[in-house]
Amino acid sequence: MQPKLLAVAAGVAVATVYFAQPLLVTMGSDLGIAPGTVGVVVTVTQVGYGLGLFFLVPLGDLLDRRRLVQVQFLLLAVALLTTALARNAAMLMIGLGAVGALAVVAQSLVVLGAALSDPAERGRTVGTITTGIVLGILLARTASGVLTDLLGWRAVYLIACAASLAITMFFVRSAPQPRVRLTYGELLRSTVDLWRERLFRESAIRAFFIFASFSTLWSSIALPLSERSLSHTEIGAFGLIGAAGALAAGPAGRLADRGYGRVVTTAASVLLATSWAVTAWTPRSLVALAIGTILLDLTVQAVHVTNQSRIYPLRPEAGGRIIGGYMIFYSLGSGTGAIASTMLYEHAGWTGVCLLGTAFGLGSVLTTLSRAPRGVTGPGVRRTSRASRPCGSCR
Repeated sequence: MQPKLLAVAAGVAVATVYFAQPLLVTMGSDLGIAPGTVGVVVTVTQVGYGLGLFFLVPLGDLLDRRRLVQVQFLLLAVALLTTALARNAAMLMIGLGAVGALAVVAQSLVVLGAALSDPAERGRTVGTITTGIVLGILLARTASGVLTDLLGWRAVYLIACAASLAITMFFVRSAPQPRVRLTYGELLRSTVDLWRERLFRESAIRAFFIFASFSTLWSSIALPLSERSLSHTEIGAFGLIGAAGALAAGPAGRLADRGYGRVVTTAASVLLATSWAVTAWTPRSLVALAIGTILLDLTVQAVHVTNQSRIYPLRPEAGGRIIGGYMIFYSLGSGTGAIASTMLYEHAGWTGVCLLGTAFGLGSVLTTLSRAPRGVTGPGVRRTSRASRPCGSCR
């Protein structure tokens, strides 16, 4: 299967998590959710995503990966339909929670792509799929904004439902079966065991901070822009500007391969924190928001790619668990940033939001400047005897 097709499928899947962000005000008004708590819409989706990362993505190390992806897309279509038909806040939360849990098929596609690739092409394949995920995250806001202005917010989820059903037709054949002999309980315990690795802990905590900062901007951006009477299309257009962040994925990965992973994460973390000084001028200048958005997305993607390139060699035989375990912290950070930023905006305005985003950026800086793990050099890990041993009960 072509990596580009996997990238498109991954982009569609992850986009479903972010469709709601420029629509928060409209969805809240339609279903009676107060402005100060509308951020819970994003948080519920991220909680579902986090649960899916832990309970579903590791299954890629145990089951037929292609069939697993197909079933996840089918169930994702059902969740999207439930969201589109929501008539009250409770039904919306249930639908979006399920969407989040099943959208982790994007990460399952990364594992599938790696399994189907020749070893010499594996890095390029994973990089292509990751680019699709980045573009899906950022362009989701633009697509949902345009579709909402044309057809209403429910149409966004109906169209995504149809796209998910269409994608399932491309996953009819089986993939190479994983050789790991584990029960489901052992699989989950071995995912938790990854926390014992210092490099994994450092990368996971840094992922929490960078995506909390990322979500702080993208979850609250609709609030000040709506006050300026911008349309959904205009608000969503900032996703196109932020798509420049995808450009950072390739160069960051190449620098990490050459041994500059820690340099990249340090420089990008510092730039992430300082980018909020520009974003703070948003109420006075949309140009400032555009510049701040580009800086934030570039730095977040740079850190994200180098994080993954450094931790994957820890457990090559446990790709699903490595990716799932690491991305749980991405989900926790995104959910925290979403609810905190929208609540803070009501009490402290845009200045409070920017201070929150800066604080999360500084958390990434402090994590990166912590003592380097033993055995870590260059692009990621020079495997020590411990790093080369199987995780938990892996066999």
